[in-house]
Amino acid sequence: METLYTTEALSTGAGRNGHVRTTDGRVDLDLAAPKELGGSGDGANPEQLFASGYSACFHSALLGVARTKKVDVTDSSVGARVSMGRQGDGYGLEVTLEVTLPGIDHELATELAEAAHQVCPYSNATRGNIPVNVIVTDD
Repeated sequence: METLYTTEALSTGAGRNGHVRTTDGRVDLDLAAPKELGGSGDGANPEQLFASGYSACFHSALLGVARTKKVDVTDSSVGARVSMGRQGDGYGLEVTLEVTLPGIDHELATELAEAAHQVCPYSNATRGNIPVNVIVTDD
């Protein structure tokens, strides 16, 4: 891989009930386990950060694919739902990406979403490791 960008973050405190900060200070958050996992829910959690990153990255990939194919995807959006659950003796993740492309034919929208799924770095990192479902919704 030819590295184009690198960032760093440091977790301190008590993991899910600690603090994360990137070296440039752009992300600087207290963390709290969600209530569903026995925490207070009073801070961000790793699954929220993963969902945010994946949705933004996939949306950028989608915009790039659409631009290449000269398709106007104004008002498009990508939502990411990250679920965590028990998996064997540990825990696992599952992701659902919901792609909305208003005014685009469903078949073309599906083609664009599938192409984005092939180039998105998050999709490439998770492929074969966790279930990722891409759903194209009609506006």
